[in-house]
Amino acid sequence: MNGVVAIASSTGGPKALQSVIPRLPADFPVPVLIVQHMQAGFTKFLAERLNTLSALTVKEAEEGEALKKGYVYLAKTGMHMQVKKKSGAQYVIHYTDEPVREGVKPCANYLYESLAETGFETVVCVVMTGMGADGRDGIRYLKQKKKVTVIAQEKSTCAVYGMPKSVVEANLADKTIPLEEIAGEIMISMGVM
Repeated sequence: MNGVVAIASSTGGPKALQSVIPRLPADFPVPVLIVQHMQAGFTKFLAERLNTLSALTVKEAEEGEALKKGYVYLAKTGMHMQVKKKSGAQYVIHYTDEPVREGVKPCANYLYESLAETGFETVVCVVMTGMGADGRDGIRYLKQKKKVTVIAQEKSTCAVYGMPKSVVEANLADKTIPLEEIAGEIMISMGVM
């Protein structure tokens, strides 16, 4: 399948991700990309934790690494993660050292904007618990370029209802759902269920 899932989360995100990623099946047909705002050094531990809980392979994303189905790529702290086309239908991770944006680095807006320049036919963006408005501007740009399904975490299940709220209030969310339903909605949006 020619698609990708891109998740943005911040405060409360590690716990929320542990509710979503382990619910995706081992044969999930597309790569999953995550921008989680964390202090330096902690993304590696989060990736390892999610990997032990999940049927998918979860890892810190490396520069130049080719995207593969069944893999979950977590952005490193201190750089902005993007997706770039390499050759044919192959896409790779690319890090850029642009300035802090929305008060964070990595900033999910860079990831979402980079997806606008790809040939992915099915793009699902998920904005989960967190402070601020990271994800909103990138999703707005992405939606102008291609068909995208945007899932926002519902307020009552968020530790902090900032990032999802910014997407909902900008009328960019296609679905606003509780945390425990997000994995299922991702699979429906990808045609897996």
